[in-house]
Amino acid sequence: MITTTLFSVFVPIVILGLTLPGTLELLALTLAALLPKKCLITARPLKPSALPKLVIVIPAHNEAEGITACLVNLQAGLHKTSACDLVVIADNCQDDTADRAVKAGARVLVRQDEVKRGKGYALDHAFNILLAEQYDGFLVLDADSRIDENLISEFQYAFAQGIEALQCRYRIANPDQSRRARLQYIAWLAFNELRLSGREKLAVSVGILGNGFALSRTALEAVPYEAGSIAEDMEYHLRLVAAGFKVHFLDTVCVYSDAPNQDANAASQRTRWEGGRFRLIIDHVPALLKAVLSGQWNLLEPLFELLLLPLAYHVLLLMLTLLIPVTSLQWYAGAALSLVYVHVMLAILLGGGGLKELKVLATVPVYMVWKLTLLPKLWANSRHNAAWQRTDREH
Repeated sequence: MITTTLFSVFVPIVILGLTLPGTLELLALTLAALLPKKCLITARPLKPSALPKLVIVIPAHNEAEGITACLVNLQAGLHKTSACDLVVIADNCQDDTADRAVKAGARVLVRQDEVKRGKGYALDHAFNILLAEQYDGFLVLDADSRIDENLISEFQYAFAQGIEALQCRYRIANPDQSRRARLQYIAWLAFNELRLSGREKLAVSVGILGNGFALSRTALEAVPYEAGSIAEDMEYHLRLVAAGFKVHFLDTVCVYSDAPNQDANAASQRTRWEGGRFRLIIDHVPALLKAVLSGQWNLLEPLFELLLLPLAYHVLLLMLTLLIPVTSLQWYAGAALSLVYVHVMLAILLGGGGLKELKVLATVPVYMVWKLTLLPKLWANSRHNAAWQRTDREH
């Protein structure tokens, strides 16, 4: 009797604790994404003198294989702008990334530090140098990226309106590479677009995705980029919101990056990202909860966003909940799973997806089993000293 009572009380509390914040977050953002679209940029000044001076900052670690193609693509965008510079921060490289970047027309900052290793440290190093050079804004792009031709100018227009922080759309460039790449493409439509659109319409900070984000001089001077975790973008965003800044969603342009080209590379990428996320949950949720309870309501959405587990694990927990013989829990799990379905379908619809995306959803069970096999590596990557590693991709 005691065992049964403990089961009926303890298990629902654990299940709800792990999934309810994420379910509420999904509900709010899914409904908000259906609201009318707001135009972020309301004016596009034609005079070059009216536009802010931007620097495109590209953190690169052993990116010799793809850095030239990236920079050639960016140069095409730079030709449509004025008052913009291109800087590569070659961080702890063992290859000729720096030489190739110079040949492709970029200014290169070389950094070597065997102790402070990681993208966050590289960006902080670059920002500290570039803040002394009177740039108005700092646009961060990964070294394997391609961009829409008008991306840089759109960031300039947004900064010209006084916006302090921005994140553009971020998509998989090669969804046809494999079924897993197509699934990742769908996941990014939800995580990188639908949810950001919902947050923008709710007038909360949309978040930083690590690629295709930009910060004004004011934001960087007030909140230095001192974020050393493997999920440095999320870590920095929490500090930015706590300081009163809001990141806006620039949905008129997109940055593209290839999905990893091998199973091992895909596993490495996912476990690093998600391990870093779990590290942030461990480190920051208690402080965020305390801040919200003390009246800092601007941190409520970032708290719920952090508590939303990666969607595969969220769904797995809800599916296991269906097996628990507690009627109220089963009803909750069924409703929460239905919400995930609507969330994904809406992401595909609003993201311009079609039959290819719908067909590949049939392979989700296999993908979820694969995600379960990554749990040991994910836990290893949630440690404090997880290092920055380059992920091999198709070029």
